[in-house]
Amino acid sequence: MATNLRDGLYGLEYREEDRRRVDRENKKSPEIKGLWQRHHEICNLHAQGFKNVEIAEILGIDPQTVSNTVNSIVGEEKISELREIRDGEVKKRMEQIRLLTSKAIGVYNEVFDDPDNSITLKDKVQVANTVLMELSGLRVPTRVQSQSIHTTLSGEELAEFKARGIAAMREAGLIADVPDEPKRLVADEDDEV
Repeated sequence: MATNLRDGLYGLEYREEDRRRVDRENKKSPEIKGLWQRHHEICNLHAQGFKNVEIAEILGIDPQTVSNTVNSIVGEEKISELREIRDGEVKKRMEQIRLLTSKAIGVYNEVFDDPDNSITLKDKVQVANTVLMELSGLRVPTRVQSQSIHTTLSGEELAEFKARGIAAMREAGLIADVPDEPKRLVADEDDEV
């Protein structure tokens, strides 16, 4: 079946809408708000550094959909805006850090120069170590994590626990077996004093 051409405005021809495939009453139209929200979710995740495949897994959509959104003109503009906001916040934080660092170095200089000798040598060394380690980046990152367990054991459970520990230490070679010698509390009559 040929499509009908009609004359349009300014003498241009255009095709009429193919009404064979359109069921006007049951036609599904996309939910614009939902699509726009999904578009923003994709752009936000991309701006946070997620890869397209990761975004697709997180949102449960096809990776090609993510790629189409990210590479669209609107997507590129949105991601650019998000990056500008992020970069602006980073610049603010960096400026705050720069100002605080400048003040801290001033305090360190006061401690090191100390014309009154009111600061002890021990305190100066501590400050020097702090400056050396913290500002130079030489300090090893540390993370302390502790856990505690509280329990109540019977005498038998405690003895079993100790026996297993001793056996494990013997097996690892951390305990040497020493034969038990009878302990003498009172000197025998035969012993010379």
